[in-house]
Amino acid sequence: MTRPLADRMRPETLEELAGQPHLLAPGRALRRAIESDRPHSLIFWGPPGSGKTTLARLVARYSGLHFLRLSAVLAGVKDIRDAVAEARRVQAAEGRGTLLFIDEVHRFNKAQQDALLPHVEEGTLTFIGATTENPSFEVISALLSRARVYVLKPLGVEDLERVLDRALADPHKGLGARGLTLAPELRTRLAEAADGDARRALNFLELAADLTEDAEITEALVREVISGGRRRFDKGGDVFYDQISALHKSVRGSAPDAALYWLARMIDGGCDPLYVARRVVRMASEDIGNADPRALELALNAWDVQERLGSPEGELAIAQAVVYLACAPKSNAVYLAWREAQEEVRQRGSLEVPQHLRNAPTRLMRQLGHGRAYRYAHDEPEGYAAGERYFPQGMGEPRYYRPVPRGLEIRIAEKLGHLADLDRLAREGQPEEP
Repeated sequence: MTRPLADRMRPETLEELAGQPHLLAPGRALRRAIESDRPHSLIFWGPPGSGKTTLARLVARYSGLHFLRLSAVLAGVKDIRDAVAEARRVQAAEGRGTLLFIDEVHRFNKAQQDALLPHVEEGTLTFIGATTENPSFEVISALLSRARVYVLKPLGVEDLERVLDRALADPHKGLGARGLTLAPELRTRLAEAADGDARRALNFLELAADLTEDAEITEALVREVISGGRRRFDKGGDVFYDQISALHKSVRGSAPDAALYWLARMIDGGCDPLYVARRVVRMASEDIGNADPRALELALNAWDVQERLGSPEGELAIAQAVVYLACAPKSNAVYLAWREAQEEVRQRGSLEVPQHLRNAPTRLMRQLGHGRAYRYAHDEPEGYAAGERYFPQGMGEPRYYRPVPRGLEIRIAEKLGHLADLDRLAREGQPEEP
């Protein structure tokens, strides 16, 4: 069976490798380590198609190490033991070390990573792991401390155009012998649709080459092969959380256009709109709060529309809510107040409810003093029991909620200030709470 174009075109030298200048430019640490024949254990963290596997192969090629590859999806502890046995055999027979490359290392559980650790530590294996997930969360600390992490970036459009040009020109491994023609603007279209992924770009090119009826790859053909493609988005992974973070911070920063962009990115990438709707509700409470209580209502309505109508109608309602929240006055006063109240409860424990605030549905409870001297606010002037205390005895009256001078909270602050004045006047001359 013919190997896929993306595999055939895998770079065999650093000069052929596209992208990653922050790691591989002359004088950079990784390039020096590769070219000096002194490889160390590494973890390559980056998106699909950024060159993780290719770099691992180049490290082995430049250093002369025996190369073994495992996929964490399929491998287990037995496969690690087999790799160690082969590394020892190669060392005894040929006098050279072994590089063990583990693809998708984040899929190894703790026991599997522990099984690898002593052989890396004693030098039986030079370990290189590849992961699309944050190694801080997915790789055990003992292994992480013995491997240097290098972060790979998505390839730029120019990098991908270089990859496509190389495949079109190479007569041996690539498509050069077929005499294909691809207009520069269409090559750019393919590169943009690949979204930073070299493997994806080459797959697009190979499909277009196989479908063409003559030597020309036309615009219609390019449009066909890239249709239905989605941008990079990993549900539950770092890209997912980075994008929802960008959406939330754009709303908080009153940037409606940026908020719409990140919303579109997430929906385009396949994110469940209901997840976004739930997060928009959180934004309404956390970042707008009582500065504009309508924000929470609109967010809940958008969630309801998405559940009732689905896509794409529901997504428009979510977009409406996102824009409203981004434009609304901002306040995190309720969010901060809630956190302070929670911390107070954790520190003080289960203080008793004051007698006058307790419920008294039975005669015994009334005899015990429950509810005694409680002042019914509706019967008081202005509907407010001035000077009344509502906290447990000994706590004083801590202030958690501090309205900001924006939106409706301006009026709320005025109201609370007036009530505080009434309390002060009512308590003048009264003894302090013990």
